[in-house]
Amino acid sequence: MGYVIGIIVIVLVVIVLLWGVAAYNSLVTLRNRVGNGWAQIDVQLKQRADLIPNLVETVKGYAGHESTVLTEVTRARAGAVAAANDPNATAVQRATAENALSRALVDLRATAEAYPDLKANQNFLDLQSQLSGIEQKIAYARQFYNDVVLKLNTAIEKFPTVIIAGMFHFEHAQYFQADEGARQAPQVKF
Repeated sequence: MGYVIGIIVIVLVVIVLLWGVAAYNSLVTLRNRVGNGWAQIDVQLKQRADLIPNLVETVKGYAGHESTVLTEVTRARAGAVAAANDPNATAVQRATAENALSRALVDLRATAEAYPDLKANQNFLDLQSQLSGIEQKIAYARQFYNDVVLKLNTAIEKFPTVIIAGMFHFEHAQYFQADEGARQAPQVKF
């Protein structure tokens, strides 16, 4: 009888260990997907930052007296690049800097609407098209990232995985969220 109980205990221990390994591996996979999702956002944000100086210079040629908008785009780009290059920047800090850049770009597009020659310029149209494509990729990358963050955060909180998450110090990831200012329509005055 003692032999059977010993086998049952060993089998239960093996099952618990296998479950623990599977839960740990699942959490590691999700954590790595969060990192990959952030890297994908970063690639798109860097492409956008590289494109913006060309766009600003093109607009500057047509709308040189709109210096406030151009200065704000340049300042917002510098803030986004600085946040991207800061190894201590959190997801919230990066999102805030990128949202400021997005708002500045909306203002730039709205300003460009006032200049028919600029709207017809092929270089400007090409840059706008590239920027629009990058913005769509950024939106997709943010959605993917936030979906993976949701999965990781949910897995960390669910029982019994919460036990493994606590034992190995898995932490919640931060969502990439738009700040309040990004939800408001730009106000352009001529």
